[in-house]
Amino acid sequence: MLVAGSVVVGNILSGCVANNSNDSATHTPSPNNDLIKNTGAEKKQLVVGSDHAGYALKVKCLDEIKKMGYEITDVGCFNENPVDFPDIARQVCAMILKGEAWRGIMFCGTGVGAAIACNKVPGIRAAVSHDIYSSHQCVEHDDVQVITLGAQIVGHSVALEYIESFLGASFSTAEEFRRRVEKLEKMDALNL
Repeated sequence: MLVAGSVVVGNILSGCVANNSNDSATHTPSPNNDLIKNTGAEKKQLVVGSDHAGYALKVKCLDEIKKMGYEITDVGCFNENPVDFPDIARQVCAMILKGEAWRGIMFCGTGVGAAIACNKVPGIRAAVSHDIYSSHQCVEHDDVQVITLGAQIVGHSVALEYIESFLGASFSTAEEFRRRVEKLEKMDALNL
């Protein structure tokens, strides 16, 4: 078990617990930002995953993402044989929560299932990314750590634009966005 600040990260299979006991309106740092800072994950360390429907798009994007200067851990799948996206999403989320990756990218058929699966993991915020504005705004306003892309929705070149926009974005320092993300974290803690 890894302890970082007010965050305790246990086995991803049994869930994650965030201890956010401060009910004031002032911002407390994001558990995931604290965890990453404390474990040494650099802003160039990414984790990617896909199910069989997203496999081909993932493979096409990997070399281009590496050319952008990122280090990638691919947690699967590694061919087009059927696999359940929740199993891969769980591995992507685990690496982020353990501080082994800065951000994650999931590829599936539509991006929707992968986003749902990632959002089931307490402490993770994921968003489907099928337009350039949402690709950066989800980080700037909501501190999203994982984007999901649908191989049946977007092509290789467009997906790379969304990925570059996502990876280039930073969480806003504006109090309104920090306050809202803190409330999301408290919702995670209440649902455990």
